[in-house]
Amino acid sequence: MESTLSIVALIIFVVALVFVFKTINVVPQQNAWVVERLGKYHATLAPGLNFVVPFIDRIAYKHSLKEIPLDVPPQVCITRDNTQLQVDGVLYFQVTDAMRASYGSSNYLQAITQLAQTTLRSVIGKMELDKTFEERDHINTHIVNAIDESAANWGVKVLRYEIKDLTPPAEILHAMQAQITAERGKRALIAASEGRRQEQINIASGEREASIARSEGEKRAAINRAMGEATAIVALAEASASALRQVGDAIGSPGGMDAVSLRVAEHYVDAFANLAKTNNTLIVPANLGDISTAIASAMQIVKAQR
Repeated sequence: MESTLSIVALIIFVVALVFVFKTINVVPQQNAWVVERLGKYHATLAPGLNFVVPFIDRIAYKHSLKEIPLDVPPQVCITRDNTQLQVDGVLYFQVTDAMRASYGSSNYLQAITQLAQTTLRSVIGKMELDKTFEERDHINTHIVNAIDESAANWGVKVLRYEIKDLTPPAEILHAMQAQITAERGKRALIAASEGRRQEQINIASGEREASIARSEGEKRAAINRAMGEATAIVALAEASASALRQVGDAIGSPGGMDAVSLRVAEHYVDAFANLAKTNNTLIVPANLGDISTAIASAMQIVKAQR
């Protein structure tokens, strides 16, 4: 009898222990658990300690509320200019409504992936090949907006989409490489021509400045020569005037006329002597011996000028 009671007590203890474990549920942070009661949605358990009714309530779905990265498999897209392009990316989303994430779609991960692929093909199909490499941000934004509108019914918030790789066919890659090489060669030629052009401009500018400097120097030299000649002329005129004044003063002094007569006679004799040395033909006055007459004539001129 006692053994039977012990077995019953043990069974009751085990059932109570199971009941307690089934009743108490601890939900981790950034998680949400969906509870069904008799097969119907009942509540969403928030992080922390929660109680449910054992054998009536059950934890049907467990969702993480953290940001989740989802790889979008590579796919071949056709661009507007009929070029095949293999594209893959990564999608970042977050569960915002656990109840809708549980019942809005049978598999929201697959639904998001398929929607991302179809939207990507649609966006790529409207663009030319070159634009797909230049407008990645536009593609990413367009995909996020398109998916987020539909994903709201699934309790999911699409945060962003990033393209990982854009891979065109090998022949397109070779053509693009050839185009890039040609473009760089063109830029190198343009840079070289610009350098030569600038060099010629610098040389011409230097020659022009040198010519201006030479002309300025020649102008200054001519001015200096002219000023020097003018100064010399003025000095010579002043010297001549001074000499003439002195001669005039000397003539007016006692014995001055005699000195003038002597000087005239000397010049007269020297003139005939030089004339005889430099010319083959000599013309002399008829009265060559009468030097006093010539001197007297010269003195009359001097007196007349006084």
